[in-house]
Amino acid sequence: MAPREPRAAPAVAEENTREKILEAAGEVFADQGFEGATIRAITERAGVNVAAVNYHFRDKAELYNRVVLDACSVSAAMQKTMAEAVGSPEARLRSLVYHFMEYLLDPTRPDWRRKLKAREMANPTAALDELVEKNLRPLREEFLLPTLGELTGGCFSRKELSYIASSVMSQCLYFLQYQPIIERLNPDYYTPGKWNIEEIADHVTRFSLAALRELTRQARRS
Repeated sequence: MAPREPRAAPAVAEENTREKILEAAGEVFADQGFEGATIRAITERAGVNVAAVNYHFRDKAELYNRVVLDACSVSAAMQKTMAEAVGSPEARLRSLVYHFMEYLLDPTRPDWRRKLKAREMANPTAALDELVEKNLRPLREEFLLPTLGELTGGCFSRKELSYIASSVMSQCLYFLQYQPIIERLNPDYYTPGKWNIEEIADHVTRFSLAALRELTRQARRS
């Protein structure tokens, strides 16, 4: 008799079930939105029963919030950036840009994550509030604004630094949001699914630093 396969520990099995639910829920929410999605559709896609969903998540709203946070979190990018947060502010800005681009353009990220994010931007829910407070605000407050303040020598107010931060991050988001256009405008340097993140990060950093130097020069002259 062949030996039986060892059974997974209960905690591991439960975590696997939870991940299956989150993945299936993400696909359904991305296709149908929060209102259109049903727990039945999610359980069928995940291959689990309703009891499993109820065990891991209080209700559909909690499940949706968790999916949005997981799909749109930049915490991994921030952790990598903070780990490299040494040296000059120029190097820190480049590290932030690189890891943010790496996160945005990761070819292994399921397409449903992009679709879900677009839905949430078009029709914000409480999940977006939680995402901002727990994820995006710390990135801006603890790293981006202080780095920009150092680069500009304290010449700008917090409001002005916020505008600058938006400009830097918007350059990165362009490559994600306008990917179909980029494919058509620049077929000579873009291969679908194969971004040159090093090259893009270098360009965005150089462009941003040049603008920062000029803005700072003007501010000091006025």
